[in-house]
Amino acid sequence: MEQDEAVQGLYPFLYGKDKDPARDRAGLLSSVIHKMEESVAVKQRFFEQHGPQLVAMAEALAAVFADQGVLFTMGNGGSSCDADHLAVEFMHPITTGRPALPAHSLTVDQSMLTAIGNDIGFAHVFLRQLTALAKPKDALFGFSTSGNSQNLMLAYQKARDLRMRTFGLAGMEGGAMVESGLVDHILVVPSDSIHRIQESHVTAYHILWDLVHTLLADCRGNLSKEL
Repeated sequence: MEQDEAVQGLYPFLYGKDKDPARDRAGLLSSVIHKMEESVAVKQRFFEQHGPQLVAMAEALAAVFADQGVLFTMGNGGSSCDADHLAVEFMHPITTGRPALPAHSLTVDQSMLTAIGNDIGFAHVFLRQLTALAKPKDALFGFSTSGNSQNLMLAYQKARDLRMRTFGLAGMEGGAMVESGLVDHILVVPSDSIHRIQESHVTAYHILWDLVHTLLADCRGNLSKEL
């Protein structure tokens, strides 16, 4: 019942006995414009506040690649799609002249995920893979709209033990990803809307990808010595 009332609050023009198709369509169009404006406003505030931190994140990640490190990515649900997307961007750059960089999403192997989840527990699905694959010079990048995913936090702790560099994009107030101190470079989208958070994350890592390649090109392979 509470969920129905919440939906009615968002779309009151769709409820009631008297239906007016033209009015309802106008209401839906108004909703489209409102959500677009909200999305733009959230991203604008985020990048105005965190531009320097995004550059610092790009510098640190470029240094990992310059030192022949591998980027591992992780996330759950929609954030797992972002983890996959970021890895693909680096492994298969679509811009001419930009080299492929080693990146691997820890979310893509369904046999591994289900084996670990079934035999040990879902909280270990990323930790177990890092234990086998990661090295001190590598990096771990996590996505979470809440910042509180247990499987991410266990992986971040393992990354700290391995002396990896850690990165993250979170939402709301950042949760455990901020509070734990385990994430070296983290940007938080201060919104309660999962959709607005994820939209900002996509824009952030596309910009991050471009900055990393620019830094590597400008430093001609000597970035690790300069940072």
